[in-house]
Amino acid sequence: MAGVAESSEIATAVGSVSPQRLKVGDALALQDGNMLNGYELVYETYGTLNAAKSNAILVCHALSGHHHVAGEYADGSIGWWDNIVGPGRPLDTHRFFIVGVNNLGGCHGSTGPSSINPATGKEWGADFPIVTVEDWVESQARLADHFGIDAWAAVMGGSLGGMQALQWSLQLPERVRHALVIAASPKLSAENIAFNEVARQAILSDPDYVAGRRPERGLRLARMLGHITYLSDDQMADKFGRRLRHGEYRYGFDVEFEIESYLRHQGDKFASWFNADTYLRMTKALDYFDPARHHGGDLAAALRVARAKFFIAAFSTDWRFTPARSREMVNALVKNGQTVAYAEIDSPHGHDSFLIPDDYYHALVAAYLQRVTL
Repeated sequence: MAGVAESSEIATAVGSVSPQRLKVGDALALQDGNMLNGYELVYETYGTLNAAKSNAILVCHALSGHHHVAGEYADGSIGWWDNIVGPGRPLDTHRFFIVGVNNLGGCHGSTGPSSINPATGKEWGADFPIVTVEDWVESQARLADHFGIDAWAAVMGGSLGGMQALQWSLQLPERVRHALVIAASPKLSAENIAFNEVARQAILSDPDYVAGRRPERGLRLARMLGHITYLSDDQMADKFGRRLRHGEYRYGFDVEFEIESYLRHQGDKFASWFNADTYLRMTKALDYFDPARHHGGDLAAALRVARAKFFIAAFSTDWRFTPARSREMVNALVKNGQTVAYAEIDSPHGHDSFLIPDDYYHALVAAYLQRVTL
């Protein structure tokens, strides 16, 4: 979930960067029963890994995110969370070694639906397996192994990225010392699953997808729907209101209101670059995530295995993952006597608040990370 910040809105402190690629030869057993006999991960790093290899932070991305967390590419594109990474910023590259990775099943270079299936010599496409948050953690652990990192100083992410940070603390508890879970939830509500299903059906029912072509209409609709849920009502009212593009009603179905124009622009832009099969798999990973499922729904029981200390943050106008969902995690950790810091931040930006520069929010993250011993 969540969008990607526009490059024009932020100024990089990291400088020029380039992606790197890790080829993993070991097979990966997936939660859906399939096996990937080797895979590749595309990643970026910022800062320097210390001699003890104790200062590494893994940044996990949200639904439409990727490995390009910070810095600038030759084409001018800037990382989606650049505003929080760099010298003197909360993820201080003078102190920490920051790693961003494109998840398996993604469409930015890591093995996914647009990769070649070695069994057929053709793109995987719709045949690529379903991947889960648990699968991502296992694959990311291989990246840690590549660097010789026994334990991350922290794993951090917002939205779906926050779910990954939480899962790291449960799945490989000895390999993460701090988990920063931001604008996330311990599982999706029925309403959130419903939004994801409508988005998937927009893709699956697109005649182009059925025919094996790029379903731009379906992707466009899926993104338009998703984007509505990332914003707050107040934000949309302030930014667009009921303003008309032409100053008067035209009594038709073309664009009349500014909000319609904005959503169509976001949909068109997204459909031009994102992979439909990746979108289907990312939303399913969201739906399936539920650490308490194997504990009779008892979240405290599920979290008891964690050894990490936690920073959990929520935003006042986030109606997709409300502060109440974050407090569920906080209450479960407190019940267990585990260490957790919680922040509930006033912001007008809805679910996308975690992507937006905010002095108070950034100061809280910085203050927490300053307590991380290396």
